[in-house]
Amino acid sequence: MNKINYQLRLDEIIKRHTAAGETPTLLLHSCCAPCSSYTIEYLSQYFRITVLYYNPNISPESEYDHRIEEQQRFISELKTVNPVSFVAGEYDPQTFYNAVRGLENEPEGGARCMVCYRMRLERAAQMAAEEMGRVRATPTITDTRMPMTSGACSVAHMIRVPTWLAAAP
Repeated sequence: MNKINYQLRLDEIIKRHTAAGETPTLLLHSCCAPCSSYTIEYLSQYFRITVLYYNPNISPESEYDHRIEEQQRFISELKTVNPVSFVAGEYDPQTFYNAVRGLENEPEGGARCMVCYRMRLERAAQMAAEEMGRVRATPTITDTRMPMTSGACSVAHMIRVPTWLAAAP
């Protein structure tokens, strides 16, 4: 099995855009501020980022709101080379419950998680394409229990969601 080195692919993209004097835009799905911290810090050197927080699996609503506040706080305190903006996805746990009906007894990291990953990636792709006029998005979801080298990329490829590896200028 050929394993893709996504860091090398990213380095090539950054080099190409830097040589052309471009700062592309990027929609970044974030599951939470801690998971996105390094990703935002690193990628904001090369991209203008919009962070999307959308996690229909989080409850209660007060926890969802707390995570939004923490993501916004982190972004506001982070010193970045390029701008980072924020969009909060709607709180919609019923969508998650409907999607995972029948998977309640799945172990953590099982089929229920794949459904949730898919929901979040599809929402990010929809937002990138429709609401923001962008065609590329990337998540900060990484789960080594998922198939292939990168959990996020494996889900993205399975549902044909473009990843940051082909970021649009």
